[in-house]
Amino acid sequence: AVLVAAVPAEGVRLAHHADRPDGDDTFKDTAELIEYQEGRYGSYEYGRYGNPTSRACEEKIRILEGAEDCLVSASGMCSATTMLLSLVPAGGHIVTTTDCYRRTRQFIQTMLPKMGISATVIDPSDLNALEDALKKHDVSLFFSESPTNPYLRCVDVPKVCQLCHEHGAIVCIDSTFSTPVNQKALELGADLVLHSATKFMAGHNDVLAGALVGKAELVQQVRKLHFVLGGVIDAHAAYLLLRGLKTLDLRVERQSANALKLAKRLESHPKIQKVHYPGLESHVDHEVAKQQMKGFGGVVSFEVDGDLWATARVIDGVRMPYIAPSLGGVESLIEQPTVVSYWDQTAEARAQVGIKDNLIRFSLGIENYEDIEADLLQALEQA
Repeated sequence: AVLVAAVPAEGVRLAHHADRPDGDDTFKDTAELIEYQEGRYGSYEYGRYGNPTSRACEEKIRILEGAEDCLVSASGMCSATTMLLSLVPAGGHIVTTTDCYRRTRQFIQTMLPKMGISATVIDPSDLNALEDALKKHDVSLFFSESPTNPYLRCVDVPKVCQLCHEHGAIVCIDSTFSTPVNQKALELGADLVLHSATKFMAGHNDVLAGALVGKAELVQQVRKLHFVLGGVIDAHAAYLLLRGLKTLDLRVERQSANALKLAKRLESHPKIQKVHYPGLESHVDHEVAKQQMKGFGGVVSFEVDGDLWATARVIDGVRMPYIAPSLGGVESLIEQPTVVSYWDQTAEARAQVGIKDNLIRFSLGIENYEDIEADLLQALEQA
């Protein structure tokens, strides 16, 4: 038999009392709880409704973007899907662009139709197509990345906002690739800005987070559904995001400078067919980018003069970057979208969304530029 010593009742009471938090999610008595319910006492009440660390993140990002309000969540996709579900009514219509993150496209094409929500997909620079969609449909929302993933297309945010607002449509710009260091879409007229804060904002490839900033009325509308769905960022992830925000401008300036140098170098390389970077005059949206961006971001996409396997040899030949499907961190990352994101698709299906087998996306870190260039050039030579 196992003998268990009895714990005096007084000891249990003392231990329980010592462990009881004096935090923002407990109440001293019923009267205080009623004050909270009636809006006269501030409390998070429950962990799904936020915590002091996540609130500090929200306030910092709000200030960075010059926004009225901010909501952080567990991931960029959590921010995007909750925003779409909150702001687009059943039977509604949205306008989005051809070049975008695959999972965003997947949600728009497979989940939203279950609620009767349809979409018009346009080229990022086709304002005539946008105007036609606004006239033909009762458009609730325009949603696009700028720059986009992976071809770094840039939406003319002021013109898009002018057209959409004339028809009562909300404009949400995903600024993950630009960050508020390089572009402030709210100042350009957007109603909302979305970030996969996993990327440049956190900046160390070690945390998942999302952020939505903009008009308080719209953010609050999204927050209500966010509390129901429960995509809350945990306090430690919020702490890591706060750490990243402290060096955001330093990192992004270095990454943008590295990317511009590499894009210019690759443009003249005999083994490169095409470079996609908005800082280059050859980029289709260069003039738009110049008007609304301070810098052009830390990601460069380029097409190798070769097939899928010749491109894979370039990927395998680099020594500095990690092969990984993310971006924006202090370490350089490299990927072949065909293999990382679209390997389950046929060549025909990939072609329909513009993904080429010889495409490489390179997210530049903060390493010494000369080392980055030398490493990629030797990989191209060996391939």
